[in-house]
Amino acid sequence: MRTRFILIHTSHAGNVGATARAMRTMGFDDLVLVAPRWDNVLRREETIQRASGALDVLEKARIVATLDEALDGLTHLCATAMVSRDFGPPTRAPREHFAQLMQGSEQHVGLLFGSERFGMRNEDVYRCHVALSIPTAPDFGSLNLAAAVQLVAYEWRQALGGFDVRSAAPVTPPADAQAVAGMLAHWERSLVDIGFLDPAAPKKLMPRLAQMFNRAQPTVEEIHILRGIAKAMADQKRLGR
Repeated sequence: MRTRFILIHTSHAGNVGATARAMRTMGFDDLVLVAPRWDNVLRREETIQRASGALDVLEKARIVATLDEALDGLTHLCATAMVSRDFGPPTRAPREHFAQLMQGSEQHVGLLFGSERFGMRNEDVYRCHVALSIPTAPDFGSLNLAAAVQLVAYEWRQALGGFDVRSAAPVTPPADAQAVAGMLAHWERSLVDIGFLDPAAPKKLMPRLAQMFNRAQPTVEEIHILRGIAKAMADQKRLGR
């Protein structure tokens, strides 16, 4: 679903930059500012620094004078409000609401965030279909604007399917059964050489080791390491050390 983030009467340039960064990390790039404190907020040094490279979001962002302009083309509006309004839309946690939203028809979603000091005005909240409230500690619900954007953006991205977690290390397949069996045979000889295993009364040592290595699923490289350890044990015994 298409998504637009709308900041209303934002007063801190750093929050605009941090919002761009939060959006970019979650794959969103449609940002509209309604009557921000500075007309040049998208070009201010603090904004650019806090964006941390999300300059494409800032370059595409628009500044408009009224909320009506920002809402153009949107079909589902989500206010963000820590305090529910008596006559406003239903208040829901982002995760709960986004899950329900995904079950309906295609929407052009607007996520609205109020000013740092006062939040959203009642009349703006009343225009929305839902008021999103981020669950926080009961005795301290104060969230920075950009932090709130990051949390909502994350929950919405997860509802849309999320992104895969990229592993830092390549996935290496386990060694085959023949390689594991050869390594175990090598270990058995070395354990006999150093006197740890009595071949006349082996009990269940080797079956237990076999089960342990089967659970571990060692890679080919790890099999080589284990064989090297077995060789070193036997060599030390032969040298009388």
